[in-house]
Order: sequence, then structure tokens, then C-alpha cells
Amino acid sequence: MSDSKKSKDGILEAEGAPPSTAAAPADLLHTAADPALTEDLALALLKRTDLHPEVLEQLARNANALKSRKVKIALASHPNTPRHVSVPLTRQFYTFDLMKVALSPGVPADVKVAVDDVLISRMKAVTVGERLTLARRASGRVAAALLLDVKIGDSKIIDGKVSDGKSGNRKIGDAETAARKTRVMQTALDNPRLTEALVINSVLRPAAGAALVHAVARHAKWSRRKEIRAALLRTEHLSLARALEFSREIPAALLPEVLASSRLPACIKDQLLRESNSA
Repeated sequence: MSDSKKSKDGILEAEGAPPSTAAAPADLLHTAADPALTEDLALALLKRTDLHPEVLEQLARNANALKSRKVKIALASHPNTPRHVSVPLTRQFYTFDLMKVALSPGVPADVKVAVDDVLISRMKAVTVGERLTLARRASGRVAAALLLDVKIGDSKIIDGKVSDGKSGNRKIGDAETAARKTRVMQTALDNPRLTEALVINSVLRPAAGAALVHAVARHAKWSRRKEIRAALLRTEHLSLARALEFSREIPAALLPEVLASSRLPACIKDQLLRESNSA
């Protein structure tokens, strides 16, 4: 039997075993530090759920192993990788690699939040196509960030023009910009990981515009939620027709309290109170 076969057998021997609180085995530390460690053996090692954090730290210092993108992703996604290893590592990742790590079931919750933050911080630099994919597949926090993302373009907009990376700088019209915003927003609202709390937080943010409020108010899923309807009544952009419809679900005794913190125009609030008192 070859040395590489023996090494792989040893690596896989305890795959699936529960994590150990004992000191890291010397043979695994040696394997993780081996400068000749191949991508296949590193990935086989990272399949073990019982790896000691010290082994993972040692692997993170193995420059040869970390030349592999797959190894980096697997290392950052391992449930026992220390946060001070995984989070800095993810800052080297491309957009969809970040999304993959954030959605991996074994990744600790605090690391997922940190990875989402890295992804959100890069939002201005990603293309429309990438934003649509993120809106559809990324975490709820990323989808919520896309609801409030106001700069939609293939790259940075400079002096009223947009560089699409293909034909150089070109002017971008208001209609095209609005269409891109709407498409990303609608896709994000359909994201299955988006939660009611995130939607409420988004519509109540000062950055929430009329397009978002109207989209949520018409959405087949979100517009039916009572808590979201109450939140929409606190925004400044809800139409009179929708405001009348949603206010009918609020008890007359509670409606003044809801409207007290509302940014709706005074004339609409007065109309809602009159309708409530006459009901």
C-alpha cells in the first residue's frame, strides 16, 4: 500500500466521529503541516467533523494547501475552525464563494453573520447579474440589504455614465435604472430565506423608498402579514387606498398609537382616523 493511500486511510478513519475535547493527535498535526499535502488529502481531512481546532489552525498555516480554492472554502466552512482563522480567510473569497460559506449548515452563526457583512460591504462592486443571483439564493440578511441597495449597475456610475466592462462608458437612463432596481428588489422579496422581521426592518429604514414600500404592499406573501401591514402604515410612501385597506385590520383603539409614529402625510392619517371612528 502506498504512503498516500495510508495517509488517506488514516485521515478518513474517524470521519463522522463526534468532536473530541482532547489534545490534537500528533499524526493529524503532522499531516496538516506537511508541505507536500495534496488538495485531495486536505479535502479528505476537512471532511472529518471531529478535527481539533489546533489541526485546523495548522492547516491554515500550510501555504501549499491554501493554494487551493476548494481547500480554503472547506477550511472556512468547517464547524470547528476558529473564528480568527475563518473570518480573515473569507475576505479573500469571490462573491459566490462567500455566499456558499454563509449558507453552509455547519458554519457557526457568528461566522455566518461576519461573512454576510463582508458580502454586503462589497455590494456596490458586483454586477446586476450577480445581484440577481444573490437576491434569489443568498441569506435573508443579504436579500434585505439588496432591498435597500440604491446603486444598480454593472459597475460604478461616474459622471452620469456607467461602465459595463464590455463597451466602455455609456449613459444609463432613468427608466433602465428603475427597471434594474425593481427586478433585484422583486427577486429579493421572493427569497425563501427572507423573514418577516427583516422585511419590517427594511421598510422602516429611512433609506426605504416608495418603490420598496409599494412592492411590499402589493407582494402576494408579505402584504398579507398583519405585522407588515402595521409597519407599512408607519412609512411615508403608502398610498391612501392601501392605507385604508390595512388600517381596517387595526383595532380602533390602537390605530392612533400606530399613526402617532407614522410618517404618512397628515391628510391621510386624518382620513384613516375618520374612517376608523365611523366604522
